[in-house]
Amino acid sequence: MEFEGKVLEILPPVSGQSARGTWERQTVIFEQPNKQYGKELAVTFMNKSQDVALLRVGESYMVSFDIESRNYQGRWYTDVRAWRVQPMQQAAVPPMPDMPPFVEEPAAASAAGVIDDMPF
Repeated sequence: MEFEGKVLEILPPVSGQSARGTWERQTVIFEQPNKQYGKELAVTFMNKSQDVALLRVGESYMVSFDIESRNYQGRWYTDVRAWRVQPMQQAAVPPMPDMPPFVEEPAAASAAGVIDDMPF
């Protein structure tokens, strides 16, 4: 899934140790500008500190994410986990320069003035 959002806040990273090794989690708060009242969404980045380092507060990004829920001691917890973040294009792409009109060249004439229209 994807959404467009503006970065409101970048929270400090949290790290720890598990049976699978060291992990690092960082949460970024996005505002979804297309919503009527400006909805905020906390997005988790797992072991993606290099992606979070590129984000800037106030800039808009397209965020690709998965939603994951898990049960722990009878309570359900839900994470929105980002797996890709791309900056939105702020400026319009400049148009291609005007190309000159296509002019069909006359068929090649032989030295005797006969037009050779053979394809080879």
